[in-house]
Amino acid sequence: MSDGERAVTPAPAPADDGRAPAAPPVVEATGIVKRFGPTVALRDARITVRPGETHALVGRNGAGKSTLVSVLTGLQAPDEGTVTFGGERAPRLADRDAWRQRVACVYQKSTIIPALTVAENLFLNRHQRGRSRLISWQGMRGRAQELLSTWSVNVSPQTMAGDLSVEQRQFVEIARALSFGARFIILDEPTAQLDAAAINRLFDRIRDLQRQGVTFLFISHHLQEIYEICDMVTVFRDARHIVTAPVAELPRTELVAAMTGEAAGSDRPERAGGPDTAARTALDVRALRSEGVFEDISFTVAAGEIVGLAGAAGSGRTEVAETVVGLRAAGAGELEIAGNRPRPGSVPAALAAGAGFVPQDRHHQGFVPDMSIADNATLSVPGRIAQRGLLSRARRDRLAGDMIEKLAIKTPGPELPVSALSGGNQQKVVMARALADDPRLLVLINPTAGVDVRSKEFLLGKVEETADAGTGVLIASDELDDLRMCDRVLVMFQGRMTTEIARGWHDHDLVAAMEGVDLDA
Repeated sequence: MSDGERAVTPAPAPADDGRAPAAPPVVEATGIVKRFGPTVALRDARITVRPGETHALVGRNGAGKSTLVSVLTGLQAPDEGTVTFGGERAPRLADRDAWRQRVACVYQKSTIIPALTVAENLFLNRHQRGRSRLISWQGMRGRAQELLSTWSVNVSPQTMAGDLSVEQRQFVEIARALSFGARFIILDEPTAQLDAAAINRLFDRIRDLQRQGVTFLFISHHLQEIYEICDMVTVFRDARHIVTAPVAELPRTELVAAMTGEAAGSDRPERAGGPDTAARTALDVRALRSEGVFEDISFTVAAGEIVGLAGAAGSGRTEVAETVVGLRAAGAGELEIAGNRPRPGSVPAALAAGAGFVPQDRHHQGFVPDMSIADNATLSVPGRIAQRGLLSRARRDRLAGDMIEKLAIKTPGPELPVSALSGGNQQKVVMARALADDPRLLVLINPTAGVDVRSKEFLLGKVEETADAGTGVLIASDELDDLRMCDRVLVMFQGRMTTEIARGWHDHDLVAAMEGVDLDA
């Protein structure tokens, strides 16, 4: 047995005491093998989820989680192995209705269609028709209201889906899944775009649905969530099953060891570097204001300094960071990047002034999926790869190769489309582009959202390395692990900067400040 594995002995069969036998697993996958050409995505993988559980599935990016989900939802057929639901073999892949009656997945990227109403999304391709064979819109809205009320989803059927919050979209997707008859729901990184209050509401909803007989498979990179909401946990590593155990019986150190194949380390050591007081200021923000979003924001970031911008969703932290890099234009105030004053609301001007940027949503803002790693990594630096006014493929590939090596991007070559990479490697490509022009200021928004433990450590280590080389860094995040390396953390609450906390803070102090709680009151 390799390092990190842990044997889990099944409980002995109960004696025949006249009681009804235990219900079969909601889903059981055994001996699953899935290959994509020479790549083995799953190797003798297995998972068993019992009725009424919230069962966690964790592992680093590339561990096989997404491939297993595609097998459990009937999107891919395994090359070997079996899948059963309630003790019965899984339906044929072509029988989509049968799959929907057994399992549904609420993905990190919503499948809700923004241009349709909630009711239309709930009953897409299942419209109720009257005697004339025309769609009965009134009947559909009535069915939708009944469905939403049954599962306590507090939105109107006539609301445009594009107007829903991330949290509301998730609840609508769960209701839609339940409407097909499925009582087994896979939640793929459901908290990635939610603030603390919304996460608590989601967890309350999960517990409520559990009591009504719904079973969940919960996929998350945030281990504290596993211990808060899940009953069982299964760990995958290197395309295979490593351990399944009750959450309460698996210490966090053992869970991390199972995911990484290494013993869990101690807390992140103190940075050796720090602000270069003799160097130019990397960022100077003065009295920045955006009506209804943030007010009177002033701060500086020195060369070599890592400054955190913390706050819950709606605090204004993300909007301030986006204003710094030109995604937004402030209504008032001034900012300078490395002594240059870029044109407000202009990303090219911010980049030219010396900024590098990692946006909060890599899928929509960070890369072009079907373009190569080389093209994505060099999008922001055409001048560096041009020769006689034309883009040079050789220069592009040379620069991209350097970035691939520097950021340890796992790829057979720079021509691979970014869409073919795991989430952690996609984020590394986004980081590569941000660093391609040796920025004086690096701005990151939720830089480790949706990446695995190892990739998170690598990316944060690269941020420290960049700061140690003299670049100022601004990290806007509500993820505590993103903020631990910061020399200081500026906390925003309801659009205002309320607190500055020096390095060495305790979690409860920072969380209280982010939630607007005064512990000294």
